[in-house]
Amino acid sequence: MESVIIENLLSPGEKNTSELRAAGRNEQRHVPIADLQNGASAKMEYVKVLTIAGSDSGGGAGIQADLKTFSALGCFGTSVITAVTAQNTLGVKSVHAIPVEMIRDQLIAVLEDIKPSAIKIGMINKPEVAKLIKDVLVSQVPKIPVILDPVMVATSGHRLIETETVDTLQHELFPLATLVTPNIDEAVILAKQKIANVEEMIEAAYAIINQGAHAVLLKGGHLIGATIYDVFVAKGEAPIVLESPYIHSANLHGTGCTLSSAIAAEMAKGNDLIHAIKFAKNYIASALRAGAGVKTGQGNGPLNHFFEPLKLIMK
Repeated sequence: MESVIIENLLSPGEKNTSELRAAGRNEQRHVPIADLQNGASAKMEYVKVLTIAGSDSGGGAGIQADLKTFSALGCFGTSVITAVTAQNTLGVKSVHAIPVEMIRDQLIAVLEDIKPSAIKIGMINKPEVAKLIKDVLVSQVPKIPVILDPVMVATSGHRLIETETVDTLQHELFPLATLVTPNIDEAVILAKQKIANVEEMIEAAYAIINQGAHAVLLKGGHLIGATIYDVFVAKGEAPIVLESPYIHSANLHGTGCTLSSAIAAEMAKGNDLIHAIKFAKNYIASALRAGAGVKTGQGNGPLNHFFEPLKLIMK
């Protein structure tokens, strides 16, 4: 096996939140209202990001978490809703798939006019939706960053994807994605192997690379311990193990959605993939701490996305 690079992410108190926020800025500019009234609005643009995912009526995950993340990081969020879920902090009650034609219309409407600089893809629960997304993105925006979060199982354990859709994701969307971000449970399904430690995480990540992915961030939060290990692998490169302290909180709903959205937002700003991953990890840690002591419902609540939000960035 190739040598493993281990990098420690920030421990609590190592940097203050303002420094972390500054690290995510890439030549951003906040324009005074007077300047906008004098015509600057014709010259400036927001940093625009698109999420393609399911709606969470409880507001903790899915489209809702994605849009909160984009806003908190100073980006203008747009959305394509693939499914509507009835859920809350206790679990998923039901799922209604949006017709493929409506998904196509949403996607083309956003791409033709607003032109996002990065895309996050979340819940895709039917094979025909995956094929549609691939065809439209290849024809409309073949070169922009795409972060694929292969959502398969909700935090509550509810299955969110049809079995045949897994194969379609691998064949249609993995080769298109800049980064695939499975958690342990999803990686077990994709790699068809057990995962109980970092070594097996690395093996599974490379197995997913062999399925067509260019890069994989395998999230290890489901392996309980004092330290969280995430594994990043890219095609032809040595694995990088990212270490971060475990944060005790029952409010974990939407962490995966938030992480992939934060990565997409940072790449939309022009930052490289490794920077975006590290920044997103630190953003998640701060959002978890900020939301740990807050009750939203009777079960697993969300992160606090707006612990220190950025103003909307204009370039």
